[in-house]
Amino acid sequence: MKRFAIVLALAMLGSSLSFGAALGTNARTVIPSDIQQIISVDYRALRNSPTALALKNRVLPENLKEFEKALKDIGINPDTDVEQLTFASFRSGKADLKIIGIANGQFPMKKLMAKMKLQKISGDKYRSYLIYPMNGGVQMAFVDPYTMVFGEQKSLKLALDARDGEIESLNSNGAVNDLIPAVERGAVWSVLDPVGTQNLMKSTLGDASSLADYDSVKKRLTGSRYTMDFNQGVNFDLDVVTSDSMTAATLSSLVKAGMLFRKSNATGTEKLALDSTTVDSDSGILKLRFKTDDSKFQALLKSDLFTAVSR
Repeated sequence: MKRFAIVLALAMLGSSLSFGAALGTNARTVIPSDIQQIISVDYRALRNSPTALALKNRVLPENLKEFEKALKDIGINPDTDVEQLTFASFRSGKADLKIIGIANGQFPMKKLMAKMKLQKISGDKYRSYLIYPMNGGVQMAFVDPYTMVFGEQKSLKLALDARDGEIESLNSNGAVNDLIPAVERGAVWSVLDPVGTQNLMKSTLGDASSLADYDSVKKRLTGSRYTMDFNQGVNFDLDVVTSDSMTAATLSSLVKAGMLFRKSNATGTEKLALDSTTVDSDSGILKLRFKTDDSKFQALLKSDLFTAVSR
């Protein structure tokens, strides 16, 4: 899954970005249980925030651009018909990570089916579902008039298997489910399992991830979650959940050390990002917070720094 860039990356600490909202019941049922990361795009929040739209336009990955184009090709307008877009990366046996997407919205089903018929796009039967081809090798199926699931064929079929109870769904993954309630009401949110969190922190720490201190704590990272809001400026909150308070404190010290090193060689734009970032620990949780106003954040979006870290 190609990563988005987040505010943490603006502080030269690397990570991933997404927009999101609370997961609905149908979205939960089509996500297989062995999750590494869930990210989500709340198109309603984007439409209501010029800053969020600017961020989306700046870092929108090619695969999402292609998906939006594919939706338009079959008669769905992402700007008006899609309310929420969710991506989940998950494991299936010993194979590589697989990805599915879930689009929720008020889809013009009659118009959509008529256009696909006109374009001679027909669906292949998979149990009670019809799977339709889209551009770029992606396939999609509707599980109800408001929920579309899409991805490569094998990933899509695994999602439909989870929906029908052939394999376990997200609902059976207690560890990931425990992370969601604290963030899912935010305009932006994501959750990651232990492996996803290790990858996140390795990217975040950069060279510091090779230090012995990090090597000793990385296996005690149990999950992470972040949320982003645009109501009063831009607020980004990242929690990394660890097994104990000592691990969280050690991780906090590593991140602070990395920020101090960056700050000593920082440009004006980098210093602005670093000065807007705080790092602390509370019990067993590392807490990273970034807060700035809309105008300063828009300036960061236009900076060379953002161009470098959002690739």
